Amino acid sequence: MNVSDKYRSNWESYWSETSDDAGEAIWDCDPALCAEPYSALLLPHADPARTIVDLGCGNGTQTRYLATRFARAVGVDLSHAAVEHARRATQDGAVEFQQLDLTDGDAVRALHERLGDANVFMRAVIHQSEPEARPAVAAAVAEIIGTEGRAFVAELTSGSRDVLKRATSEPGGPGPKLQRVFHHGLKPADADDAEIPRLLGAAGLKVLAEGDTALPQTEYLSDGTRIDLPARWFVLAGA
Repeated sequence: MNVSDKYRSNWESYWSETSDDAGEAIWDCDPALCAEPYSALLLPHADPARTIVDLGCGNGTQTRYLATRFARAVGVDLSHAAVEHARRATQDGAVEFQQLDLTDGDAVRALHERLGDANVFMRAVIHQSEPEARPAVAAAVAEIIGTEGRAFVAELTSGSRDVLKRATSEPGGPGPKLQRVFHHGLKPADADDAEIPRLLGAAGLKVLAEGDTALPQTEYLSDGTRIDLPARWFVLAGA
């Protein structure tokens, strides 16, 4: 199935109303806190001579870093507005961006045919997807890496709900960046913990390494604590 019109519209409106300023999106953290340590977990298992595809790239902050660790980086996102943000911020010829619905099997296969077996970087995409679309997102990872590529996938765990609950119960309510997430109908930490490994396994993906982490956000609580959302990471190979 393809994503619903409402889901697509929610992401399009979110990115259309987001400025080009660094960190304006709540998950647009410095790559030193995200793509850098995560690529260090992926590289022992992956061939850096292969292209890496950043699934759900947003404005491309992490994609641009990944291009410094792999031969080439391609960022894809459901939202046209997000891709336009990414293109405006990028002058590096080793990075490209395109709009892609990960539930569109034909489009995903076409990307794989163009790139060959590639590596994948995916941060917090399955948990945010509509429940009916999640198997197709996991299948897209498997399609893109084929037999030779490797994937790094990080997804929020149920512990993130407690952190978000604390953030929304702040005396003044949630901060403006988190408020915008809810305003546009986006639903962080929506998937159950057991669902993620089950979906990955059903897609034919084999876990090579895994561990706990936290995805740093660009918003802070009133006491100055950065919002870090508990997550689980996986390094994956195809069947």
